[in-house]
Amino acid sequence: MAKARATYVCQQCGGVHPKWSGQCDHCGAWNSLTEEVQEKTPGPRNKGREIPMEGLKGSSKPLPRISTGIPEFDRVLGGGLVPGSATLIGGDPGIGKSTLLLQAACRMAGTGAGVAYFSGEESTDQIRMRAERLGLLNNTESVGLAAATDAANIAASLSADPGLRMVIIDSIQTMYLPGVESGPGTVSQVRASTHELIRSTKKLGCALLIVGHVTKEGAIAGPKVLEHMVDTV
Repeated sequence: MAKARATYVCQQCGGVHPKWSGQCDHCGAWNSLTEEVQEKTPGPRNKGREIPMEGLKGSSKPLPRISTGIPEFDRVLGGGLVPGSATLIGGDPGIGKSTLLLQAACRMAGTGAGVAYFSGEESTDQIRMRAERLGLLNNTESVGLAAATDAANIAASLSADPGLRMVIIDSIQTMYLPGVESGPGTVSQVRASTHELIRSTKKLGCALLIVGHVTKEGAIAGPKVLEHMVDTV
């Protein structure tokens, strides 16, 4: 039978505490601990298997780059997006994160590349209205829009469309995984949802762009674990 265990996790640094405290012992943040219940399910012990190793010196293939259609954005990304990579886009509310990614999605679609845009904050009509206002609706047949927050459903949708080149998640703080017993934006949910999305996009070889909010101090809002899971911030 599964055993439930309650821990208190800092929403700033991800530090785990056995009991509640007003201040995080790891980063010193005040009133940042929230209770999260974890279930441990006993199962057969996996002995593992041997992993084949490769020599450091050998032939390597240059990684191809996917152009976003925005030269300045490509330059910041080091020449474009790397297939299978995960990039975290942060910024103040209203600074233009969603608009930038919508422009990149439409310009990539103009080349025939498949793009999926999942929004947990806006409806598809709102996104469509912004695209129309910016004059981005030409040659956008390969852009798929969806208002969704269930990371498992999103991963299943990606697996059904192997022609995707870029996936946009707006924003990660609104995503959740049904098997995790905590609310969206918590350390457990952000970690689990991000892992599920990265696993799915790497399997398909498409680039993942994740929108993350920032605090008034300019840091990415939520747990620091998110910044360590992606390839580029």
